Amino acid sequence: MEKMTPHIIRSLISQSLNKSSHFPKPFSCYSISVVFFSSSATPQEPKPSPYLVDHFIQKHNFSPELALKAASSLISLKDPCKCDGIISFLKESGFSKSQIEEAVKRKPSILSSSLEKTIKPKFKIFRELGFPTNDVADIVSGDPWILSRSVDDGIAPSISYLKSVLGSNASVVKLLKTSAWFLKSDLQKTMMPNIEFMRSCGISSSQIVKYVFSFPRFFLHKPESIRQFVKRADDMGFDRKSKMFLAAIRMLSSMSEENWELKLKLFRSLGFSEEKIMSTFRTIPQVFAVSQRKIKEITEFLLSRKNVDISFIINHPWVLLCSVEHRLKPRLLVFEILETKNLLWRKVGLVTLYKMSENQFREKYVHPYLKELKKASIAIVGL
Repeated sequence: MEKMTPHIIRSLISQSLNKSSHFPKPFSCYSISVVFFSSSATPQEPKPSPYLVDHFIQKHNFSPELALKAASSLISLKDPCKCDGIISFLKESGFSKSQIEEAVKRKPSILSSSLEKTIKPKFKIFRELGFPTNDVADIVSGDPWILSRSVDDGIAPSISYLKSVLGSNASVVKLLKTSAWFLKSDLQKTMMPNIEFMRSCGISSSQIVKYVFSFPRFFLHKPESIRQFVKRADDMGFDRKSKMFLAAIRMLSSMSEENWELKLKLFRSLGFSEEKIMSTFRTIPQVFAVSQRKIKEITEFLLSRKNVDISFIINHPWVLLCSVEHRLKPRLLVFEILETKNLLWRKVGLVTLYKMSENQFREKYVHPYLKELKKASIAIVGL
């Protein structure tokens, strides 16, 4: 049997690469034999039921890999009827085959849960709160661990808190599709007091909502941590009335004080004065979240151009937020070609070149000169 094992494994890999929906019966037997008779298996380890593996493959059309993973998490399960009932319920609840497989892949033990006590109550509360069936399927399949949460002490109050902040079910659904872990957090102890404190600092509700979508984990910091970030911003002379105040404390939350000092050291090495560093932080705090690698990359690229020195970056630090490959290089390349062909009727500075939107740049400097740019072998896609 040991001599057969490599051949069996190769067969499994080959079948997987061919994306077969299920093995013919002879191969499903082989997949089981790898688990039960391979010399690499540890004798003391509990083994998944070969019958259960085959049942998932034949009845539910699971891939051999998923069937084995599911069965390995259900060692004590004797009767697959319980799994069948849960899978049937998920189908009836609007889950597609791929969503069922995703949920099982993420949390195989979902198939051993109590359908009546654990799973159905969660779907019931979503339904009672007015969530569309297809949205619930998206949320749960993306993060099936939420089914382990209590309805009364977890899911229901969390949804209520989110709705009070975001304003509608549609907005809550949009958030949960990417950040369903909100339903696994105690929002009463984190998000809600944090938002209340931010509002007391003068931060508008509309800005808070925007940041909930963009930086959701920021709101789950401990309240004392948020207060500390605000104190640091205050100590740096940041005006709480500034629209950049929330961006500042969010940025401070993303790095340790040690990393903050390293970033200050980098800016000093580039020629920024202490006053200019603080001025940049107060006007464009996002710049301090840019990695050292990217800052060095942008600096080296700009300084390699004619008539550009470090003062350009110091006076226009927002350029450090730009992408070298998607903005700085391609725009400069287009301009250099248009200049050599004398197609620009007036000189345009780097600030104007890099600040204009993508649509403005295309309409003004790409579309009118497509023929000339193509002749110069410029790849227009992505400019």
